[in-house]
Amino acid sequence: MERAQTRKYEEYAYVLDFVVRGKSTTVRGRDGIIVTALGEERLTILELLAMPNSTFEIGERVYIGKEGRTKILSVLGRLEFRQTSSSAQSELVSVVEKIVIQNEQRFVDYLNNAQPLTPRIHALELIPGIGKTYMKTMLEEREKIKFTDFKNLQERVGLKEPAKQIAKRIIEEITGETRMNLFVRK
Repeated sequence: MERAQTRKYEEYAYVLDFVVRGKSTTVRGRDGIIVTALGEERLTILELLAMPNSTFEIGERVYIGKEGRTKILSVLGRLEFRQTSSSAQSELVSVVEKIVIQNEQRFVDYLNNAQPLTPRIHALELIPGIGKTYMKTMLEEREKIKFTDFKNLQERVGLKEPAKQIAKRIIEEITGETRMNLFVRK
């Protein structure tokens, strides 16, 4: 029960889109610079209210933690993929890939420790590009020695562009195309 009490908040988010004179979708009556961003840790789409006169770049990593924010006034709430602008949706792929690459160790650790989900389905199989064959090879290889990075995984298993495959899975989870999430927190 301990875990339910400690709500984990995002520290950083990546800008997908922003509107200088926008109205909040999640909080009635809030307007100003409205930023749509993707949380780095939980990979959920957030609506942020920026400080007046702040400027943003698409793909920029902004601090949204509790103390000492410099550009963001408040985190207004979570957004569903379908509530985001078409430009936010089109930026999603590159921003997710950026997050996967910049947090490479976290995703390599996931691949090193992923377990079967049911007697018939392994978590690894849900990642695009990893079928039964790659999965078996990955399991055998990680038994010998854990993968150190994506390049190491690619060299030992032959899986092309692991970062892109993981990013693809994350996109499917964000857009709601999956029944089960591996990376995106509900």
